[in-house]
Amino acid sequence: GKWKNKERVLIFSSRGINFRTRHLMQDLRTLMPHSKADTKMDRKDQLFVINEVCEMKNCNKCIFFEAKKKQDLYMWLSNTPQGPSAKFLVQNVHTLAELKMTGNCLRGSRPLLSFDPIFDKEPHYALLKELFIQIFSTPQYHPKSQPFVDHVFTFTVTDERIWFRNYQIIEEDASLVEIGPRFVLNLIKIFQGSFGGATLYENPHYRSPNMHRRLIRLSVAAKFREKQQVKEVQKIKKKGSKALIREDPTEVVFETPAEEQPVEIQLVKPESKPIVKDKKKPRKIQRKKQKKLFRTEA
Repeated sequence: GKWKNKERVLIFSSRGINFRTRHLMQDLRTLMPHSKADTKMDRKDQLFVINEVCEMKNCNKCIFFEAKKKQDLYMWLSNTPQGPSAKFLVQNVHTLAELKMTGNCLRGSRPLLSFDPIFDKEPHYALLKELFIQIFSTPQYHPKSQPFVDHVFTFTVTDERIWFRNYQIIEEDASLVEIGPRFVLNLIKIFQGSFGGATLYENPHYRSPNMHRRLIRLSVAAKFREKQQVKEVQKIKKKGSKALIREDPTEVVFETPAEEQPVEIQLVKPESKPIVKDKKKPRKIQRKKQKKLFRTEA
């Protein structure tokens, strides 16, 4: 057949990504034979420069990984140069080598795309569905693709996030075995243009990683302050004077007073005890003298 749908996807990243992001980017290039690679982009450059890079590489779609603070990863999906484009926060990344799944599919084969039913109900999810179809589906009769369909890309919406999974189709009973990679996309914004422009949709449930880390620090600090306040209250209670309890007049009702004994005054001096002398004491003194004499003679 003739290759008519000439979709080409540029997959590259900014500088400062970690090893897991680099492996994820390489896995996507392996699974998508219609993708192209490029060198890392400098963080000082503006994002609209990517449109020129895509034009030089003859690509009309782009997946760009943007790293911030060496711990937060963002993914841009864009239709260059007209738009639209979407920005996601990538979480829970697991690569092909990390998962060690038992599944194995043919390299360069065309995937099936499976979407959650919610993608047809919400307008912003419908826009993302069309963007996913144009980027992740391998064009028919692509020179680097294989004429087989043996794995599935699934996009599921759970907890206001998009969960990406890759499964192999087993021929015997049509069961699915996960291959990988897997990651979670938390939608931030959808823009009208490519890497910018008017905002079409903004996720109200999105919370930035900086805010999330700040809330964790505040909760830990609140627990520490609460412990310190409890200790101070305990110290104040220990230092404070004890409250005097009023005497209960009914306490002495059942007490029986002891009998008074007559006072006896002793007028005669008590007899002194006889002093018992130690009879063995002279013998001990004599033995010590003999020992001294023996030592001096020796």
